[in-house]
Amino acid sequence: MIKKHSKIRIGPRTLKTAFAVTLSIIAVSLYGSSTSNLIFATIGALSAMGATFKESLESCFSQIAGVLFGVVAGVLLLSLHMPALLASGIGIIIVITFYNILHLKISPTLACIVVVTICNLTDTTPVVYAAERIWDTAIGLAIGMIINLFIFPYDNSKQIRNTIQRLDRELILYLEDMFDGDENLPNVNKMINSLDEIEHGLKIFSDQKLLYHRKKQRNDLSSFQDCEKKARQLVVHLEILSELPFPGVLNSYNMERLERNGAKIRDQRIPAEPSELDIVTNFHVSQVLILRRELINALREN
Repeated sequence: MIKKHSKIRIGPRTLKTAFAVTLSIIAVSLYGSSTSNLIFATIGALSAMGATFKESLESCFSQIAGVLFGVVAGVLLLSLHMPALLASGIGIIIVITFYNILHLKISPTLACIVVVTICNLTDTTPVVYAAERIWDTAIGLAIGMIINLFIFPYDNSKQIRNTIQRLDRELILYLEDMFDGDENLPNVNKMINSLDEIEHGLKIFSDQKLLYHRKKQRNDLSSFQDCEKKARQLVVHLEILSELPFPGVLNSYNMERLERNGAKIRDQRIPAEPSELDIVTNFHVSQVLILRRELINALREN
């Protein structure tokens, strides 16, 4: 059987990353191209292409800090006049241990590369090498940051909106499953996962800097946060319903509202004198439908 492969898509972020690297290479080549020039400028450009402005800034800091710390560690090891191979190994141990002690989330890779290079220098002094590498890295970082901010700036608002809409569809399916005529209650975990996805998307969205649409971004963020708050309240009611021993009987009002919301109710039990279980069930179903309407209205206003 031949598997169907999805169509290969080259996204805007891929294109602007390639553009940033190309410009960085051109920039450093203007004052004399070398392998180190190209590598460090490329690393800088790639590092600045984070999904959010905050992520890009953190990456820029980690690259500059890595070069500086690698230079300091390399110079100290050179002053001990030990064999280059031994100094390189000790330098890597020092860098990684230092990063671990400080619980730094940034990668020690660049610092290790700088340490090893300095320990094996034969054609230039550590100070000159350090200045050149900081300059090369800074050029790549600057070009990458500018392109990342002004060309196809990352905007995940559409993904957040789609996730909220998917959560709404999952809600209807959940209610259909709850009142399908048997005593088995559906699992709410799928909707909790969607909530976590919305929360993660909001974290990314809040860290972005949409320079051309700052006011719209603030309004969208406020609206999405309102949607997430209502969705979490909604899921709390569903969790309570899922913990009942079995579903209570829907009253005619809630049954009509569910059907108007698109749910196909197959539970044919006839409402009579409501039991405590029926009252609890109908209260939480009513709250779910109220919150769903508020959620939809908040999304439409965005």
